[in-house]
Amino acid sequence: MSVMDRYLYPRMDSARILSMILWPISIMMILQRSIILAVNGARTDDFTTVYQASLHFLNRQPVYAENYATVDPHYLYPPSGTLLMAPLAYLDPTHARWTFIAASVVVLIICAYLLVRMFDLPLDSWVLPGVLFFMFSTETVANTLIFTNFNAFVLLGMIAFLMLMRSRNDYWAGFFIAMTLTVKPVLAPLLLLPLLQLRWKVFVTGLGIPILLNLAAWPLIVDSRSFLDRTVPYLSETRDYYNSSIAGNGAYFGVADWLIILLRIAFVLMAIFSLWFLYKYYSDNDELLWLATSSGVLMATLWLVSSLGQGYYSMLLFPMLMTVFRSGSVMRNWPAWLAVYGCMTFDVFGSRRWEPFGRYLEYNRVTLGWSLLMIVVFCVLLFRWLDIRKLDDDAASPTAEAPALS
Repeated sequence: MSVMDRYLYPRMDSARILSMILWPISIMMILQRSIILAVNGARTDDFTTVYQASLHFLNRQPVYAENYATVDPHYLYPPSGTLLMAPLAYLDPTHARWTFIAASVVVLIICAYLLVRMFDLPLDSWVLPGVLFFMFSTETVANTLIFTNFNAFVLLGMIAFLMLMRSRNDYWAGFFIAMTLTVKPVLAPLLLLPLLQLRWKVFVTGLGIPILLNLAAWPLIVDSRSFLDRTVPYLSETRDYYNSSIAGNGAYFGVADWLIILLRIAFVLMAIFSLWFLYKYYSDNDELLWLATSSGVLMATLWLVSSLGQGYYSMLLFPMLMTVFRSGSVMRNWPAWLAVYGCMTFDVFGSRRWEPFGRYLEYNRVTLGWSLLMIVVFCVLLFRWLDIRKLDDDAASPTAEAPALS
């Protein structure tokens, strides 16, 4: 290359090109999602119920006195969550909401950073802006900010829990999962992971902190008994709106009860096999792959078979998606990413021309996405198990006799 060509055609490696493309797009997407969409809000407003409950708590008024017959967002946090969220009510509603949105955005950026660190990927590569671009392009992150709920903090607690489990900081791992359980018990199934390794220290803080905070908050709430009498029974009910679980989806479309039960049993069995295989073959050889993949299996199974599963919970699958960078990942196939598109896309499928078909896709895409992801994980691991069995059978079979000499 001549001197002139070096000026006319400067060379640049593909990784740097990707970084230059992704950083400005990611930054602008973060600003648009937080400053425009989140501040605009939507008809679904998770924050107002939390703010009103905090205000009632500070003013010694009933907290759990809502009418659960309406389809509006309801306040469902336990007394410990009420205690932790109460400081929000010291601000006026608008500034409290903006503060919460800003904190959620910062937390999500920290989550992206920690995910890159957790998988030992270079921070100065295209991966970090790529992760930020992916996260903020999804419905799960966008609606978490628009609806202004606690899910970003749940994701942070989950990632910190997995990282600290891996580094053997058991008390701190329990602390971070405890802070999420105090407000939302959605990560409770992850306690199976330290249980399988008999790491009891995790449970000291993981269960001890929520119990202590609930005991502290109980006498401070004037109608704390109503949480057990009214809220807990409501949480066990299957509602037919804003519910992507198998039971909720089936209730909306009028699916027969026997088929709903059969599907729930099938996904539980798939989860049991997947968790067994992951623990047997990866917990010692690749603990990060085991932790991240098992957490995704536990979360997706919970959302599918429980009474309530909502699309914006899908952000808790991010650690499992990041395993695509590791050998042995169940995410290295196109059906897995078709499933991810289903449960995370911000696209809307409502159609004026094909209204019934568009409505079916829009209302089923999250359920179908979670279901396909579970099926993909099960099939990938099943085929690996069958290959291992065949290998063991071949190794155990007697060698063929040598032909007789003539």
